[in-house]
Amino acid sequence: MVEFLYSVDKAVFYFCNQTIANPVFDAAMPILTDWSQHWYGQVLFGLLWLLLVWKGGKKGRTTAFLLIPLILMTDQLNNNVFKSAFARPRPCHIIEGRMVVEHVRLLVSCGGGYSFPSGHAVNNFAAASFFSQYYRRWAWAFYTYAGLMAFSRMSVGVHYPSDVLAGAAVGALFGSAFVHLWRLMGQKFPALSISDAPPVPNRARE
Repeated sequence: MVEFLYSVDKAVFYFCNQTIANPVFDAAMPILTDWSQHWYGQVLFGLLWLLLVWKGGKKGRTTAFLLIPLILMTDQLNNNVFKSAFARPRPCHIIEGRMVVEHVRLLVSCGGGYSFPSGHAVNNFAAASFFSQYYRRWAWAFYTYAGLMAFSRMSVGVHYPSDVLAGAAVGALFGSAFVHLWRLMGQKFPALSISDAPPVPNRARE
């Protein structure tokens, strides 16, 4: 059963990494997959974060500041607990003189960390799940971005499909749990509550 699941995993990986490869993906996916690690991505995210703090009201400020511990928690737990527990090599890792998966089209540095779950998928789906609870009309945008980021990890050759699927599930769970925890805190300490409902207009008494 394990061998069958791995064969399916590898077949889908080849589909994403090779079958549907094209010049547009080859140019765009390496930029997308690592852009948050470059100065231009960090500047853009920083500006969006500041805009949320500045113009987002109480909800914007609270969600912006909560995003920091959420990502720190998911990133550290994934890298230091989950990845270490599974210790799965990436498809592009070289073991005993050859790649784990033959003929990988490696478009970025393979990286030295383990493969399962994908950290990119965990962090991005945690943020998507978290923000979607408070900005529901933008949920499609949050999840589209997270999905593209997850797909890019297979396209550039550094993760299996099961890595990104597990990462998406773990991230979405963390994001939802973080929202639930904060709502419980808001019930105990009303000043911390983030209201999702629009304000009710005052009506003149009849």
